[in-house]
Amino acid sequence: MVRVQPSAGQVPANLLRLFIEFATRIEGPVLPRLALLRPDGKSLTQPFLEQELWSPSGRVLTVLMHPGRVKTGLNARDSLGPILVDGDDVTLTLDDHPIHRWRVGPPDTSGPVVSAWRLSSVRAASKQALVVTLDEAIDGREANYIAIADPHGRRVSGQALLKNGERTWSFTPYTAWRAGEYRLIARGTLEDPAGNRLGGRFETPADAPAAALADAALAFTVGSTSSLASARRP
Repeated sequence: MVRVQPSAGQVPANLLRLFIEFATRIEGPVLPRLALLRPDGKSLTQPFLEQELWSPSGRVLTVLMHPGRVKTGLNARDSLGPILVDGDDVTLTLDDHPIHRWRVGPPDTSGPVVSAWRLSSVRAASKQALVVTLDEAIDGREANYIAIADPHGRRVSGQALLKNGERTWSFTPYTAWRAGEYRLIARGTLEDPAGNRLGGRFETPADAPAAALADAALAFTVGSTSSLASARRP
């Protein structure tokens, strides 16, 4: 196995999904082999939705926490209770072997706020990585939901990575930066691990109108020595 996301040591009590990336393609069902354990070693009851979502490569498994127990006011939560509770410590196991541990924190009820992100400096004529410090962790498989547009509005090609518990986005261009005005753009469908989107929340009333999805952007200038960033609408 390669990694588990969220990779940080703490997750919100309303965690919606996690990812397990394996070194090789996996054959056969994996969910029956997984468990979430309390510190006393007892398994949490029915924590996962009984559906396996695999990447085309067959190496990355998306595991959904049972949404009926994550969202308040639903029958499954009322009868079985929430899956995770603030202050708990839980361990994810595969075939009874620990593969990741988390401390459970308070629920996260608001989505990422792009205007609060901080951009590092980059120099023209360099392939220096642009490092973006996010206001919170985002979904671990959504590094490419953030992109850079060049002064002509074209997407800049490069490698995007999530680091530091998915709280830092790093982008290294394939060709050197050129001086000019750029935009960092986040897709409106970008989510955090609790399923909150840009400008929207996972925890909404069933009869509430669907929130309109809108991309968000930060403008920044690449000059000869540094880049300066300021928020603006896409």
